[in-house]
Amino acid sequence: QCDLQGLWRNELGSNMTILATNTAGTFSGSYHTAVAATNKQMLVSPLQGVQQHPSARRPPMFGLTVQWQFSDSTTVFVGQCFVDHDGKETLE
Repeated sequence: QCDLQGLWRNELGSNMTILATNTAGTFSGSYHTAVAATNKQMLVSPLQGVQQHPSARRPPMFGLTVQWQFSDSTTVFVGQCFVDHDGKETLE
């Protein structure tokens, strides 16, 4: 089973921290992007999300919204969390 809680880094250098997921599947955290089309300082921005209830038959799906603190925009991400044979978790 995949656990979304913790620090995640992507190949572009952005960092996302997800706090504990509650029993309803909702979570909060922060996102610090390393990539943006702006000259402003890229600030750590809050995120809110929800994870589908885990199923033994498929990797859990999730969605999250980031309200950027340095821009008048919002981004929505959706994906799945996978665990490989060595126990490494990956978000796709």
